[in-house]
Parts: sequence; structure tokens; C-alpha cells
Amino acid sequence: MPSSFLRSLVWAPTIALSWLWGLGFFYAIHVTLTYGWLGFIAFAVPNATGLFLFGWILNSPRREPEQILSKAGGQYTLLFLLCQIFAVAITIFGFASCLWIPLFGEHSGVVVALLLLLSCAVGHAVPLARLRLLHIAYLPLGVAAGLLALWALRAAPVTPPLPLAAFDARFYGLVLPTLVGFLLGPWMDVQQWQRVVEIRRAGASAGIAYGAGALLFLGLLALNAALAAAAGRGHVVITADGLPAAQAAVALAIRAAHLDLAAIGFTIWAAIAVVSTIDSAYCATRWLMSGITTRSTAPLMAFVPEGLVSSPVSLMLAAGGIAIAMVSNDLSLIYLMIPFATLLVGSAACLVCTAFGVTQRHDAVLNLMIGLAAAIVFLAGYVAPVPVFLTLAPLIGLIGAVPLLLERLGWRAKAPPPEAAIEAGATREVATVHPMPRPESGASHGFDGEWFVLRMTPTYDDTNSVGNIYFANYFRWVGKARELFFNICVPDFDLSRTDFYILTRSFTHDFRREAREFDPVTVRIKVAEHNRKFVTLAHEIHSDTHGLLGRGEQTLMFVDPRSYRPLDIPRVVLEGFFPYLPATSAYVARRAAALAEGQTVRAIG
Repeated sequence: MPSSFLRSLVWAPTIALSWLWGLGFFYAIHVTLTYGWLGFIAFAVPNATGLFLFGWILNSPRREPEQILSKAGGQYTLLFLLCQIFAVAITIFGFASCLWIPLFGEHSGVVVALLLLLSCAVGHAVPLARLRLLHIAYLPLGVAAGLLALWALRAAPVTPPLPLAAFDARFYGLVLPTLVGFLLGPWMDVQQWQRVVEIRRAGASAGIAYGAGALLFLGLLALNAALAAAAGRGHVVITADGLPAAQAAVALAIRAAHLDLAAIGFTIWAAIAVVSTIDSAYCATRWLMSGITTRSTAPLMAFVPEGLVSSPVSLMLAAGGIAIAMVSNDLSLIYLMIPFATLLVGSAACLVCTAFGVTQRHDAVLNLMIGLAAAIVFLAGYVAPVPVFLTLAPLIGLIGAVPLLLERLGWRAKAPPPEAAIEAGATREVATVHPMPRPESGASHGFDGEWFVLRMTPTYDDTNSVGNIYFANYFRWVGKARELFFNICVPDFDLSRTDFYILTRSFTHDFRREAREFDPVTVRIKVAEHNRKFVTLAHEIHSDTHGLLGRGEQTLMFVDPRSYRPLDIPRVVLEGFFPYLPATSAYVARRAAALAEGQTVRAIG
């Protein structure tokens, strides 16, 4: 039985390769040739450090990545999907624009399409546990091919050695965006979340796995920096926007010197980096979307096949379309890198705060709008260049995360007192009902806020001849939940001596999905509204496996037990319902007004 240390180490190759997409693979060449060796270090060290910190933080026993994703993952779906689109687009663009076209000059579309299809097929067919083994096999092959290219490049014309540093205004402006983007980058990458969840499930150490993966990743970046140094600075090109780009320098140097062996080695090394990125992106995106569709309560999910919703094919096509547009217009790789330092950093910072226990909700749309503004500022600063704009851009992108950051720092707004104000000068009475454990504490029923929750597990007794739950049982479950709700709110109700009957005036239920035997079900019911004579109860039925099964409402009326004459809602019922009435209730407003005027209000027991 391998030790925990060895079980952790075997994750290092897939961690390193999944993080070595176009941004790392080709941009390492660009920064080395443009800014010298210190420029490469300023790029590589924060990149590897951010990868390590992600695993180290989520290795804490106080944090459970799977639970974090389960509770908050839906809020960050847009972040994860945008990150994968841009990551795959950078990878496809880099392979086509920085290797295949400079090296071979044609058929790039066919080759990229084949690589994309092959990678997606692998990601679709192979789960992460076996994908990890594939990446372990890919790694030595890729490194050997890269070293072969490096060895063959010795036959290229001798070029001046790279300077230690060649900094300019643009470099200094990029320091903060580099730090912010790389430190937050792994948090927005669902590939890394899938890995850290699987590592924790396997009983291994995410800290060790990501520490080793970060060191290995740093070594792979250094290999590409060595290839850049061997190619020399004589192959920098000017893109359509007038910006210098050195990402294709290695391929151009190989082609200029007609080094066939170097071309084979560099192509194999780049192809392995591409395949191990896209198969991982496909696998992780499918894993994310499958989990979201399973937990979703959105009505649309009942009509769209889960396989279609969870399929990453549309995202891969979108990434391919973006890459094709970039290649066709001869644009620089930097345009696909901008989102990782601007557009996505606000949501990523919110996700980090969530992992640290912050309870405030993340506003994805707000962060997206702020991030777009930050991207525009960054673009204006990069083209000019204006270092101040480049420095300000990631700070602007982080504005949307300020409320969560303040809460994390302990500057949380004070919680309202138990008797919270409903109107100016008015307070709502907090009634005490009969003790009832919350459903999450193990009880089968009880209150969760304003909802009364009943949990049950259907059995074969609840199914019909076809095998699914018989439709009438959903109505019966709602009725059972209602009776238990009443039993808690009006515990002294006695049918033999009551002065009112409760009748069901109407009942509606909208079926969404079906449950099956032994699939745990939760029935939720609450007071939606009321007037003098009628109470409307809203209900929802959820499956732990399939999400929302259906929802509806019922209207109750109260009648005299002898004449069946309609009555106003009895006072005992209003008092029993009081803690769970909607804030818009006129009865709540009257009680609050009474409190404000100093009148004595009898506690509800």
C-alpha cells in the first residue's frame, strides 16, 4: 500500500501539465526573449507560487473543497466556464499561431481540429483517475521531445546571449497584473478544483501534490525558457496592432535554420501540452456541469437532457471560434490573457473569500461588468503603453470583491437584533415555538427559516406498475407536511372541540421531474400570503439526486363546524403562524406597530 506521500506525488504530473496551457507554454518564450532572464523569473515564480498556494490552502482540514463547490459552486459557474473558454482558446491559438503556421505554414486548421477532437474524445472517455495515468506517461515523452528540440537547436546560428534584464515601461506596468492574475488563476480553473477534490477523496495531501506539481511546472517553464534562449532574439514579429510578439520565436528559428529534428521535437512537446490541457478542460467542465445540473432546481432543466446541458462541446467550439478569429486577424496572445488579470479576478477573489468562510453572496453580473471596465483600462495601458493604467486595471477588477474581503477582515456589518425593524420605529416580535430540531440536525421534519421541511425516503410501496413514484403520492406528501406544520404551529387544536374547521379551497402542483424508490425527498412548505379569510401555502418537492421535482400552492379557508359558514382566519392560527408569516403580512405590520406604541403584546408560546 503506497504511503500518503507517494499517493500525493503521483498527482504532480497532471497538475503541472493541466496548468501548462498556452499562457505558460508560449508566453514563457515571449517574456524570456522580451525582458531577459529576470523577466522570466518575474513571470514563472508567481505562476508556480499561485499553483502551490491553491493546493496548500485547500489542504487545510478546516476547508473541504467538495463542500465549498457544492454550496457555492453555482454562484461561480460563469467564472469557471469563462476561464475554460479562454484557457482552451489560448492553447489553440498558441499552437496554431506560434508553432504550426510559423513552422509549416499551412493546414493549421485541419491539424488544430484533429487535436481538439482527439483531446475532447480522451476527456470524454477517460475519468480523471485514469487521465492522471495518461499524463504521467505524457510527461517524460514531452520533456524528452523538448530536450531533443533544445539539443537540435545547437546547430542554429549563434545568437547574442540573453541579457539578465531588459525592462521597459510596459514590464513595470505588468508587475501587479502578473501577481494578481497568477495568484488567483488556479482558483478560477475548475481543472484544479476537480484535482484537489479527488486528491482529498483519495486521502492524499493536496499540499504535497501541489507543491510537487508547482516545482515540476516551474521546471517545464524553464525548459521553454531555455528553448527561447537557444532560438535567440532575432525572431520577434510585429502583430497587426503594432505590438512586438516573441511567442513564435522558437518555431521561426527552427524553420530559418531548417532543423528538422528540432521541428519534430518541438511539435511533439507542444502537442502534448495542448492535448493534456484540452482533455483536462473537457473532463473538468463536464464534471462541473454534471454536478450543477444534478443539483439544479431550475424548471428548464426538466425539459433539457442533462447530457446536453453538461456537455462541454459548445464551450470547446466557442474557444475554437475565438482562436480562429484571433489567428485570422493576426492579433497578439496578450488579448486572450487580459481576462485573467481583469475580467475574472473579482469573482476569483470572491471565491477565495468563500473558501475562507465568508457568507456573503457573490454577484457574478456585477463582477463581470467591473471586470470589463478593468479590461478596457488594461488594454489602453498596454497598447500605449501607460504603466499606471496597467497597474490600476487589476485593482479595478477587484472592486466587486471588496464586501467579501471586508467581511473576511472582520469588518462585517452588525447583525440585526432579534427584533428586527420592519418599518421605521417598528419591530417584529420573535415568537417562541415548540422546540423542533432543524432538519440538518437529523430530524425528519422541522423549520428551516420560514420553510417547514419534511424529509422522507420513498420505497416500493410508493411506486406504480411502471416503477416510478405514483403521482398521487406527491399530493399525499404535501398533505403530510401541512399536517405536521399545523401540529407545530397550533399544537392545541382538537378536532372534537374546535370552533373552526380548516378546508382546502384549491390545490395546484406543477410536475417537473419524477423521483424513484430510495431517492431521498424533501418537501418544503411555507405561508406565501394571506388575507382576512384565506391562507395560501406554497410548497416545493426536491430530490437529493434530481433537484426540483415540482412546486405548487394551496389555499386554505376556515368555516364554522356546524353551519360551514366561512370565517375570518382564527386568532389562534394567526398567532401560531406569526413567526413564519411573510414580512408583507398586514397582521405582522399591526403587531409591529403595537410594539412601537409600547403596547403589551402577549408572547406566542
